[in-house]
Amino acid sequence: MPFTPASDALKHIKVLDLTRVRSGPTCVRQLADWGANVIKVELPEALEGGNQLGGKRHGSDFQNLHRNKRAMSLNLKDPDGVAVLKKLVESADVVVENFRPDVKTRLGVDYDALSAINPRIVYASISGFGQDGPYEKRPGFDQIAQGMGGLMSITGLVGQGPVRAGIPVADLTAGLFASIGIFVALLERGESGKGQWVQTSLLQAMTFMLDFQAARWTMDGTVPKQAGNDHPTSIPTGVFTTTDGHINIAVAGQAIWKRFCTSIGRDDLADHPDYSTGELRSANRHALNAIIDEITRTKSSEEWVDLFNEAGVPAGPINTIDKVFQDPQIQHLGMQRGVDSPNVGRRIDLVGQPIKMSRTPSEIVVYPPDPGEQTDEILAEHGYSEAEIADLRGRSVI
Repeated sequence: MPFTPASDALKHIKVLDLTRVRSGPTCVRQLADWGANVIKVELPEALEGGNQLGGKRHGSDFQNLHRNKRAMSLNLKDPDGVAVLKKLVESADVVVENFRPDVKTRLGVDYDALSAINPRIVYASISGFGQDGPYEKRPGFDQIAQGMGGLMSITGLVGQGPVRAGIPVADLTAGLFASIGIFVALLERGESGKGQWVQTSLLQAMTFMLDFQAARWTMDGTVPKQAGNDHPTSIPTGVFTTTDGHINIAVAGQAIWKRFCTSIGRDDLADHPDYSTGELRSANRHALNAIIDEITRTKSSEEWVDLFNEAGVPAGPINTIDKVFQDPQIQHLGMQRGVDSPNVGRRIDLVGQPIKMSRTPSEIVVYPPDPGEQTDEILAEHGYSEAEIADLRGRSVI
């Protein structure tokens, strides 16, 4: 299967993907989906010992992370395997890895070693806590970063105790930030002609994602706490009961507050001495939310969502995952994309990119590869003969 770009945007960029599990593959998926020539490098199956990380190869998680790539096997614990990687680096643009910080140096595939071969290489590293510092050698894990980065202290109902987010947000955001760093480095390389080392970590990503909650501390010394389904500062914003479930309502600012009061037939609340300003509504949130919840219980979720949106009050249903993909707007945006996979044995639907480009759109054009599926093809592209490839395979280098 020759290289088939998923987009014209990055089809001139060659990426060596040394990553595993989630944060690294999330980063590389952004490059692959925008057309980069991604070569996924993995340990030969015979050396994996049945302990592959990242879930079942043909499972939904792995398939969603690794579309639009080609795969080759390579034993980086063997000097000849490292030599093969360095041969590939000569013509590569990007290397992405998420080893523990000391592992890549021990293998001889760190930034200094590879940039000496190709000074234009953009080398991206994702770790749990950073490439140096007091936590350098700690193993990183999404939920650990969620806790250390403060997210779990502000997630969940008041008094419930710490709660993790329902997605691996530290892994995902670290991967996305790494891809942003790569794009920046590639743009800068166009001016300087030089690559550079891009670094991020789960802990950095999680801390950055605290956003306004973090700034409440850094600027004002406020330690945010759990607020449940209420917005921390903008009330009434939260979850309200209907005849058939629940909806979200987001009332921000005085204009929307007045429209909201009219929508629920309670104009008297707009200038009520307990609720007339944002500060008062926040201070008296429990009483106000109880009043609103009593009213929203009189109509269905669909009725309220339609009524509020017609009035210019932000509101929406709280969907289960199946209903997300049944939503007509999600379908219109093309967030579910299919590709035929001979490895899985059927057409599979995956999650599409959330970015639209007018000239260089992203598609899912290549099914996720099986281990080492394109090894021979990739090595031949880099000048290896059939005899050399056979020799490497015979010695379990590939």
